[in-house]
Amino acid sequence: MRYDLVIFDNDGVLVDSEPISNTILAGYLTELGHPTTYEESIRDYMGAAIHRVHDLVAERTGRQLPADFDTTFHARVFAAFEEQLTPVTGVPELLAELAAAGIPYCVASSGSHERIRVGHRKTGLDRWFADERIFSSEDVGRGKPAPDLFLHAAEKMGVAPERCAVIEDSPLGVRAAVAAGMDVYGFTAMTPADRLAGATALFSEMAMLPDFLV
Repeated sequence: MRYDLVIFDNDGVLVDSEPISNTILAGYLTELGHPTTYEESIRDYMGAAIHRVHDLVAERTGRQLPADFDTTFHARVFAAFEEQLTPVTGVPELLAELAAAGIPYCVASSGSHERIRVGHRKTGLDRWFADERIFSSEDVGRGKPAPDLFLHAAEKMGVAPERCAVIEDSPLGVRAAVAAGMDVYGFTAMTPADRLAGATALFSEMAMLPDFLV
């Protein structure tokens, strides 16, 4: 085994949530007077913690988002998840393969613990992720592209950073993994390959991933 731990991003890697959440985010920001297209939301916020939305809006407009922005946004996203969310194609089979082979894995997401768990319950991935395998940007001071979250996950799982493989689909996540001193495999199902520059290797289907890990 090339690695002692596989660290998965969540949104867009385990659950097919990015189209749902970015459609809602773009619509909500536009509703609040910050016109945003779906494409701009993907470009600016995909893979980021919610504080990035606040930071960029304040930086660009000098205005603060409403105090209840996070609560309202997450309520809309969770309602849509209940109707629309599915696992990324090939993920249940991949997790079953890792578990059968005894390969340790976990999830380290910019999303909140609640968001991760809501998505996993809806898609059935909760069977693969006990609480001790779930890490969120809520657990650390700085989200991606800082390396803190990945380093925190590795420490809690008892694995040295250089023995970890990160599975990411966002430029911010790739930068965070590189900064953590970990190999990172870029998933290009939604993200153009040139936006994942710096990844150790790229892949477009989950069935391709085991070849990189063993």
